[in-house]
Amino acid sequence: MLSGGNRGIGYCIAQAAQARGWHVSLGLRDPSVLPHGLDPQLTDLHAYDATSRSAEAKWVDATVARHGRIDTIVANAGLFTDTSIIDAEEGEVDTLLEINLRAPRRLAKAAWPMLRACGSGRVAILGSLSGKRVASKGSALYSVSKFAAIGLAHALRLEGWDDGIRATAFCPGLVATEMGATAAGDVVAAKEMTQPDEIAHLVLEIIGLSNSASIAEMHINWRTDGIF
Repeated sequence: MLSGGNRGIGYCIAQAAQARGWHVSLGLRDPSVLPHGLDPQLTDLHAYDATSRSAEAKWVDATVARHGRIDTIVANAGLFTDTSIIDAEEGEVDTLLEINLRAPRRLAKAAWPMLRACGSGRVAILGSLSGKRVASKGSALYSVSKFAAIGLAHALRLEGWDDGIRATAFCPGLVATEMGATAAGDVVAAKEMTQPDEIAHLVLEIIGLSNSASIAEMHINWRTDGIF
């Protein structure tokens, strides 16, 4: 199950998964159109709004009804804002946390029985290097939400360990996507950023590891940046 798979990193993850024979259940805001290049025989499309607190359970139920199992969830859908941590209104903060933190937790909660049942369930949370350090005033509020998302990945890893569930927080810097371009503010060329297909490759490699090779965090950067 993959949220936000119609473009950017999520789309590349869907492509990479299908190249390895995975059936992908996509949660999209507009499920009426199959993203170009995806195999219709290996794709389910479901309406998914990360701000709707009943969306995750409905999506999980539909996926289980179709396939009878869930092996991996990838919480990829996310929201970026450059609003000041001081100037942001509560509504904007709530929306940011709803999409970047609460929706992934709800997805994990809804899918948990299936992840536990398979004995090797996998959870991938798309965090950010902004969740490891606050690099600028413009990214501060976004960083707060991604710090929380990375904490969620660690919490899920501990919660599911005895049942064979492994969770990883993927923490890229700037990636050559629409969100990456917005975050860079036209200062960094797309060709200099990490490419989304590289993130997808790492996600598929890590979720394919055995239960005895757990990776809690994966940091990916396009530049030298402190310890990252």
